[in-house]
Amino acid sequence: MESHFWEEKWHKQELGFHLPFVNPVLKRNLPAFDLPAGSRVFLPLCGKTLDMGWLLEQGHRVVGAELSELAVRQLFEEREVEPQVDDWAGGRRWHHGDLTVFQGDLFELTAEQLGPVDLVYDRAALVALPEAMRARYAPHVCELSGDAPQLLISFEYDPAEMAGPPFPVFAGEVRRLYQDQARYALCELSRQDVIEKQDHFKAAGVTAFVQVAWKLIPLSV
Repeated sequence: MESHFWEEKWHKQELGFHLPFVNPVLKRNLPAFDLPAGSRVFLPLCGKTLDMGWLLEQGHRVVGAELSELAVRQLFEEREVEPQVDDWAGGRRWHHGDLTVFQGDLFELTAEQLGPVDLVYDRAALVALPEAMRARYAPHVCELSGDAPQLLISFEYDPAEMAGPPFPVFAGEVRRLYQDQARYALCELSRQDVIEKQDHFKAAGVTAFVQVAWKLIPLSV
């Protein structure tokens, strides 16, 4: 789970985690947050997800954080735009229009550098990290975003059937990371076994692969 693991994934184009379409979980559940146009949405460990383009099309401003320079370069190339690139303490900042990506170490990013956040969309970040890193990641993102509301996608499957990533993150751990820290109230938006659409996991012998969408509601509001 060190940086070279993900860099190698990108260089080998082993991108099973990259969806070639906008995530239907985002489309289905974003209205639950009632975001006004121009809201600023933060995607930690964003890769080059098409979800960012869709959010821009909805009239939102989008800011991502991503380790891999190759992923960020491909993101802007596939959008056919030329970004402005400058340095920040943890890497390089790429920017064009309403899209900004902090490429580098997420754990070096500060709230001041990130700027205001109206929604955190955690599509594949928490589940990409082993348990010890999840315990560090969750409070960091909360602090970065000022405890902004979150749309969080988690997966549940038997870890004895396959080793992650993505890792299974069960409801109890989501509660420990967010609700038990007196930051959020949790609302389960949807729960669906999607194993029939997950060829990689089926081939590995996974018998059930449950995708859960969570709405994290700040207690400070």
